[in-house]
Amino acid sequence: MRRWLPSRSTFTAAAMTAVLLFVAYAPYSLVVPSFLALVPFLWLLEERVSGSADVSLSGSGGSLAPGDAAGLGRADGAAKVGFWAGLLANGLILYWMVVALWHFTPLAAAGYLATILVLGAWWALLGWTTVWVRRRTRIPLWVVFPLLWTAVEWGIGHQGDIRFPWLGLGTSLTTVPVLVQWAEIAGARGVTLWLAWANVMVYLTLRYRRWRPAAALLLTLAAALGYGVWRERSLVLKPATVVAVVQPNVGFKEKLAERDRDRQVERLLRLTVRADSLPGVRLVAWPEAAVDGYFVDHPQWVQWIGDTARALRVPILAGGLDARFYPNGTYDVYNAAFYFDTTGSDTGYRPYHKTYLVPIVERVPFLPPRWFGKLKWFGGFGRGEHFPLYPVAAHAGLPGGRFGVLICYESAFEDLARRYRREGADFLLNITNDAWFGRTAAPYQHASHLVMRAIETRMGIARAANTGISEFVDPLGRTHLRTALDTRGVEADTVYTTAGLTPYVRWGDWVGLLALVGSGALVVAVLIRRTGR
Repeated sequence: MRRWLPSRSTFTAAAMTAVLLFVAYAPYSLVVPSFLALVPFLWLLEERVSGSADVSLSGSGGSLAPGDAAGLGRADGAAKVGFWAGLLANGLILYWMVVALWHFTPLAAAGYLATILVLGAWWALLGWTTVWVRRRTRIPLWVVFPLLWTAVEWGIGHQGDIRFPWLGLGTSLTTVPVLVQWAEIAGARGVTLWLAWANVMVYLTLRYRRWRPAAALLLTLAAALGYGVWRERSLVLKPATVVAVVQPNVGFKEKLAERDRDRQVERLLRLTVRADSLPGVRLVAWPEAAVDGYFVDHPQWVQWIGDTARALRVPILAGGLDARFYPNGTYDVYNAAFYFDTTGSDTGYRPYHKTYLVPIVERVPFLPPRWFGKLKWFGGFGRGEHFPLYPVAAHAGLPGGRFGVLICYESAFEDLARRYRREGADFLLNITNDAWFGRTAAPYQHASHLVMRAIETRMGIARAANTGISEFVDPLGRTHLRTALDTRGVEADTVYTTAGLTPYVRWGDWVGLLALVGSGALVVAVLIRRTGR
C-alpha cells in the first residue's frame, strides 16, 4: 500500500489540478482555470516520460521525495500520479455527494468513496497510458493526451449501471456560451477535446518557454469566439410558447415529515393558478416528484390536477411516482412525469418514465431492482423505455409545438436530448428536485449541463426545480429568469426553438468516436513499434 502513497511533489501538483478544476466549474465558473487546470498533472506525467527530476511544482527547489526519483521514468509511477490527481479532483468537485446521499442512507460516505475511487482508477489508466505511449513512440503530447482524456470521459459516461457523465471538461465553459457555440457541430465532447489540447499548449509554453503553442491556442480561441459571435447574430430564434415553471421550495425532510400529502398537492395547485395569471402562459411545469407518493394510490390527485388543467385550459406537466403492475403479481416503480392536457385528461398520454437513473439512489448497480422495491427512494426504480413527445397548442400568435422531458440528471446525457430533437421535439422541459443537494455546489453544477444541451440541439429549455435553480435557457445557451435557491415562486417566459437539425444531432457523438478510434490507434502504434524492435 505504501508504494501507492504520493510523494510531496505529486500530492502538491495533484492538489493544484484539483483546486483549479473545482473553481473552473459552477458555481465559481472561472474561465481561465479551464485552460490550465491540467497543467500540473501534465507536468508530472511528462517528468515520467523523460525520467528527469529537474522540475518540481512543490516549491522544493526541484528535489523529489526519497524513492520518487527511482520510479520517475516508469509508467507505473504515472498510474499513481493519475490516481491521486483523479482522487483529489473528483473528491473535491463531488464533495456534495456525502450531503446528498445522507438523506437516503448512512452509508453515504461509502458511496462517495466508491465513486471517487472508480474515477481515480480512470485517471490512473489515463496517466499510465499517456506515459506508455509517449515513452514508446514519437507521437507528440498534444496528440496523445487530448485523445486519451476525451476517450476516458466517454468511458465514464458509458460504464453501464454506474455511468456518471457529470461535468465533462467542456461543461466548465457554460458561463461563456459565446465560446462554445460550435458545440452544435462537435457537442460538449468536442469542447472537452479542445480544452484538453489547450491545457497541453499552456504546458508546453510554460515548460519550454516557446511562443508557438501559445500562439496556436490564441488562434483557436479567436476562432471559437468569432464563430460564437457570428452564430449569436445569425441564428434565428423562433418563439414556440410560454411556459411557467413552479418552484414550491419544499425541503427534503419537510416533504417526508408532512403526513398530509394532500396539502402538498393543494400548494402546487395554488401556485399553478398563480402561474396562469402570468401573461401568455400555455404550459405549467411542476418539479420532479413534486409530491411524496404514488399517483396510483391517490386517484384524488389525478382528479384535482385534471380539474385545474381543464378549468384554466392550460396543460400541466406534473412530476410524480408511477407503478406498473403485472399479472404474476409483481410490479415496477418509476420516477415519472404525467401530462394533463387542456381537457384535464392524462389517459391519452403515456407518462414519461425516467431512463437514466442515479446509481445507488434510484437503482443499485448490477442488482435486480425488485430486491429494493419496498425501500422508497432507494435502489428499486425501473428504467423507462419510451420517449413520448407532448403537444402544446398554438395560441396568441405563438405556434406551440412538441416537447420532450428530462428528469433530474438526465440533463447530463447528451444522447437523450439529441434523440428528442431527431424525433421532432421543438423544446425541452427539465424537471428536477435538488432539495437533497442542500446549499452546496451541486445545484449549480447540475444546471450547467443544460447550456450544452440547448446549444447542441438548438432547442430552448425550461427548468422547474423544487428548491431551485429554476430557469429558462434559449437555443444559444443563454439563461433567463434564473431563480435563487430556497425560494418559493413561479416564473414564466417564452421558450424558443429553431429550424432544422444541427450537425451534432445528425451525426451524433462523432468526437467521442474519434477519441476512441484515435486512442486505439495509439495503442496499435505502440504494439507495432515494439514488434518491430
